[in-house]
Amino acid sequence: MGIWLRGAGLRLEVVRAHTGEPLPVRLGHRALVILGGGFLPWEDERAPWLPTVRCLTGQALQQGNPVLGICLGAQLLAHVAGGTVLSQYGTPEYGSVPIRLRAGARNDPLFSALPTATHAIERHVDVITELPPGALWLAESDHCPYQGFRVGEAAWGVQFHPEAVATGILRWDQEYLRARGYDPDQLYAQAMVHEPASATAWQEFAHRFAEIITFGRHT
Repeated sequence: MGIWLRGAGLRLEVVRAHTGEPLPVRLGHRALVILGGGFLPWEDERAPWLPTVRCLTGQALQQGNPVLGICLGAQLLAHVAGGTVLSQYGTPEYGSVPIRLRAGARNDPLFSALPTATHAIERHVDVITELPPGALWLAESDHCPYQGFRVGEAAWGVQFHPEAVATGILRWDQEYLRARGYDPDQLYAQAMVHEPASATAWQEFAHRFAEIITFGRHT
């Protein structure tokens, strides 16, 4: 994702909060991208930077700054905006999964650039079970209804990983996957098959987000 956003002309401030790098207290005029992690949005004892991220997300929603939340980032956005997130709920998703657009995506600044169905890599056991009040439901998959949504005019959450590549699956815990009935080699092979088309789609998705940041092209 960073490569695509930089390629679209953005200057990124990357903060690796899990390593102790300090987060800004005020968002100002920045856009906000929140990536994934093995936590729930409120597990502050495990991830002590989460209160600051929630605060920055609230600032973005109040000010109308563009937001893109990915996996945990989407769950955190939903939580801050009044939705519901549950731990280890429903059917986990691992590997390349088809993401289907809903009718509401046709006029959305980001999702309208996508084909009707596009594969993306998933790795989650926690899910959003209720969208925030007034959120627009944009995408779904077979086992996870709330794959994509928008809060207000410029804050998007995606449960999937548009930035992930197939080779990343090789770094996952292979025994963990096998113990849960997944074949790691098969997950990798399937993701490799889907990657050429999906990478093209998600790069355009990232470029659309960059345009919104640069030119303010909201709905």
